[in-house]
Amino acid sequence: MIMLVEFDAYYHRVHIIGVKCNKQELKQKYLQAKNLTSIIRDLPDVFCKLHSFEQIPLDNNVKADFVIDTDTDRIYKPIY
Repeated sequence: MIMLVEFDAYYHRVHIIGVKCNKQELKQKYLQAKNLTSIIRDLPDVFCKLHSFEQIPLDNNVKADFVIDTDTDRIYKPIY
Protein backbone atom coordinates (compact mmCIF):
# COMPACT_ATOMS: atom_id res chain seq x y z
CA MET A 1 0.00 0.00 0.00
CA ILE A 2 1.03 3.58 -0.66
CA MET A 3 0.89 6.48 1.78
CA LEU A 4 1.10 10.23 1.27
CA VAL A 5 3.15 12.31 3.69
CA GLU A 6 3.29 16.09 3.83
CA PHE A 7 6.44 17.83 5.02
CA ASP A 8 5.32 21.14 6.50
CA ALA A 9 8.03 23.70 7.18
CA TYR A 10 8.06 27.43 7.77
CA TYR A 11 9.24 28.20 4.23
CA HIS A 12 7.86 25.32 2.19
CA ARG A 13 5.55 22.30 1.97
CA VAL A 14 6.30 19.06 0.12
CA HIS A 15 4.23 15.96 -0.62
CA ILE A 16 5.94 12.57 -0.84
CA ILE A 17 4.61 9.06 -1.44
CA GLY A 18 5.99 5.69 -0.47
CA VAL A 19 5.30 2.35 1.14
CA LYS A 20 2.79 2.63 3.98
CA CYS A 21 4.15 2.51 7.52
CA ASN A 22 2.87 3.35 10.98
CA LYS A 23 3.54 6.57 12.89
CA GLN A 24 6.40 5.10 14.93
CA GLU A 25 8.18 3.78 11.82
CA LEU A 26 7.69 7.13 10.10
CA LYS A 27 9.18 8.92 13.12
CA GLN A 28 12.26 6.66 13.00
CA LYS A 29 12.68 7.32 9.26
CA TYR A 30 12.25 11.06 9.79
CA LEU A 31 14.82 11.22 12.61
CA GLN A 32 17.30 9.19 10.58
CA ALA A 33 16.98 11.59 7.62
CA LYS A 34 17.09 14.65 9.89
CA ASN A 35 20.36 13.48 11.46
CA LEU A 36 21.94 13.29 7.99
CA THR A 37 21.08 16.81 6.85
CA SER A 38 22.07 20.23 8.10
CA ILE A 39 19.78 22.23 5.79
CA ILE A 40 16.11 21.65 6.64
CA ARG A 41 15.05 22.47 3.07
CA ASP A 42 16.97 19.37 1.91
CA LEU A 43 15.23 17.07 4.40
CA PRO A 44 12.48 15.78 2.05
CA ASP A 45 15.11 14.91 -0.59
CA VAL A 46 17.27 13.07 1.94
CA PHE A 47 14.21 11.28 3.35
CA CYS A 48 13.15 10.15 -0.13
CA LYS A 49 16.61 8.87 -1.08
CA LEU A 50 17.05 6.96 2.18
CA HIS A 51 13.62 5.36 2.28
CA SER A 52 12.62 4.98 -1.40
CA PHE A 53 9.88 7.62 -1.28
CA GLU A 54 9.13 9.97 -4.17
CA GLN A 55 8.24 13.65 -4.22
CA ILE A 56 5.04 14.53 -6.04
CA PRO A 57 3.59 17.92 -6.99
CA LEU A 58 1.93 19.69 -4.08
CA ASP A 59 -1.86 19.44 -4.38
CA ASN A 60 -4.03 21.06 -1.72
CA ASN A 61 -6.94 18.80 -2.73
CA VAL A 62 -5.04 15.64 -1.78
CA LYS A 63 -5.32 14.40 1.81
CA ALA A 64 -2.12 13.31 3.51
CA ASP A 65 -1.96 10.23 5.73
CA PHE A 66 0.55 12.00 7.98
CA VAL A 67 2.03 15.48 8.32
CA ILE A 68 5.60 16.00 9.48
CA ASP A 69 6.05 19.46 10.96
CA THR A 70 9.78 20.07 10.61
CA ASP A 71 9.67 23.17 12.82
CA THR A 72 8.47 21.20 15.87
CA ASP A 73 9.42 17.59 14.87
CA ARG A 74 5.76 16.68 15.38
CA ILE A 75 4.17 13.92 13.29
CA TYR A 76 0.40 13.71 13.24
CA LYS A 77 -2.62 12.48 11.32
CA PRO A 78 -4.40 15.53 9.93
CA ILE A 79 -8.12 16.02 10.49
CA TYR A 80 -10.01 16.99 7.34
